[in-house]
Amino acid sequence: MIREAAVNGIKLTFREEGDPASPALVLLHGRTADHNDWNGITQHFAARHHVIAPDLRGHGASEHPGSYAVADMADDVAGLLRHLGVDRAVVVGHSLGGVVAYLLAMRHPGLVGRLVLEDPPQPYPLEGRPPLVEDDSTGFDWRMMHQTEPQLADPDPAWRDGLRQITAPTLVLSGGSASPFRSERLAELIPGARLVTIEAGHLIHVSARREFRRVVDEFLAG
Repeated sequence: MIREAAVNGIKLTFREEGDPASPALVLLHGRTADHNDWNGITQHFAARHHVIAPDLRGHGASEHPGSYAVADMADDVAGLLRHLGVDRAVVVGHSLGGVVAYLLAMRHPGLVGRLVLEDPPQPYPLEGRPPLVEDDSTGFDWRMMHQTEPQLADPDPAWRDGLRQITAPTLVLSGGSASPFRSERLAELIPGARLVTIEAGHLIHVSARREFRRVVDEFLAG
């Protein structure tokens, strides 16, 4: 079911599957994607969870407000969970969604029961990023691209300190040698984080869907 909510001063569109009485599980997509990026994943988790997959601000059918601090994206998700009456959730984030997920765990620790970070960019300056060149891609706000790029390429050092304070059990999935990111550097900062490498590149949940679901299921069962 596709729904809308007014949270944190903007309209968020989100997909909801599964029994609302089941434990909540949030899926946060990567940059330029939307909730459809989780097709084939939502149904799997909806068997045992109340799955909530929002379009982040500036993406998909959610509002394009023109301001795109990644911390605001995390606060949007917190607002959505409170709007839905969810007091604690498993939060799974891919790439940019992984950064949103860990900022959510830092800023609203009580909301995050368990954290799964799929190939997130490391919270250190990224070398050799090519300049952004706009093309005819649609489905997202190009202003979001221009505003999030410096936040990801040269992250706030406070993010590293915040990662050291995360208390939620955390699984970090690395895409291995074909990934542009070194997610293991992020895993080192989160107390007790479990690091699993799946040699599938950046889009683990697409390129190695079965293995992704198996590893996440094991983590959630533990």
